[in-house]
Amino acid sequence: MTPLAEKEFMSFVSRFLTSRWGPIFTGLVVGILAPVLVKLGNPSNMGVCVVCFSRDIAGALGLHHAGVVQYIRPEIIGFVLGSLVAALIFREFKPRTGSAPLVRFLLGMFAVFGALVFLGCPWRAYLRLAGGDWNAVFGILGLIAGIGIGIVFLRTGFSLGRNHPAPKALGWVMPAIMVTLLALLIVAPQFGRDASGNPVGPIFFSEKGPGSQHAPLIISLVVGLFVGFLAQRSRFCTVGAIRDMMLLRDSHLLKGVLALIAAAFITNLILGQFNPGFANQPVAHTNALWNFGGMVLAGLAFTLAGGCPGRQLFLAGEGDGDAAVFVVGMIVGAGFAHNFSIASSPSGVSAFGPVTVMIGLVICIIIGLTMREVKA
Repeated sequence: MTPLAEKEFMSFVSRFLTSRWGPIFTGLVVGILAPVLVKLGNPSNMGVCVVCFSRDIAGALGLHHAGVVQYIRPEIIGFVLGSLVAALIFREFKPRTGSAPLVRFLLGMFAVFGALVFLGCPWRAYLRLAGGDWNAVFGILGLIAGIGIGIVFLRTGFSLGRNHPAPKALGWVMPAIMVTLLALLIVAPQFGRDASGNPVGPIFFSEKGPGSQHAPLIISLVVGLFVGFLAQRSRFCTVGAIRDMMLLRDSHLLKGVLALIAAAFITNLILGQFNPGFANQPVAHTNALWNFGGMVLAGLAFTLAGGCPGRQLFLAGEGDGDAAVFVVGMIVGAGFAHNFSIASSPSGVSAFGPVTVMIGLVICIIIGLTMREVKA
């Protein structure tokens, strides 16, 4: 391909992905590839779950000791690096920071607390629905309710403030962290075992449970890179889709989410992975109240932060330091969620999950009521 032809091709790709077809195409790609990843080894109805995968990374780094959910997920690495590549090619790599990073860290933690009470982020909620898990309906209704509460705050002047241009080096921090995680995944360093024969780290990998279930590394990484590239250009966001529809009556992003659900449903049917019902769904529980309540908190926190967990990763890839802080908050929060018995399990809601959701809602409401942009 000549330089001129290459330039024209990339121009076409950019125009297509930033058009009304961009989110639809991205949703179709995610909806097809997520069930394929399940077929290749990822946990059922969890082809892509940003929160669950962040939880697995937290476990792999020793931030929690739930032995069944420890693995450095290449998809998360790919999301950030794929977004970085797109941002560099299309000159949108613009390092920036300064928009209430500490508050964003807290929002990342509370978003994960709520999502792990439900057992999935918005991405997985839609994928669970497409796989026949009807418990996801209560989670999606909770997500819509949480986004609705967030919109009330947006309409009354809520703002985390504007971010500002930052040194180029800041924009490379999160991609560098992801490259480091990839190296740790490949090398898998171990410092031996304790007297009981358990690994002492520094990196931990599940030998059973969801953390031990994963597609081949290269395939997972390539899928992550591809989705990260597409989503950076199309602005794909599973929370922004509902927010924009409710706030602006704009269905641009929502069509991408609907495409994701439809494509995942059809792909699951083709692959024999559609199993309708409430009971015995993979990595899920049937407590409707806290499936709903957990996602109310998650939806509110994601809305206040400006986007779904995937969108935060894509923003971090293009140099947004505040989104990177949110991502770190998710990983740290995932560690807390398991260490403090907040995260649910297939057997049901954990001891401190409900009270954490209620406390999180109170704190997020306070943030929504008190955070306003300060005028110079």
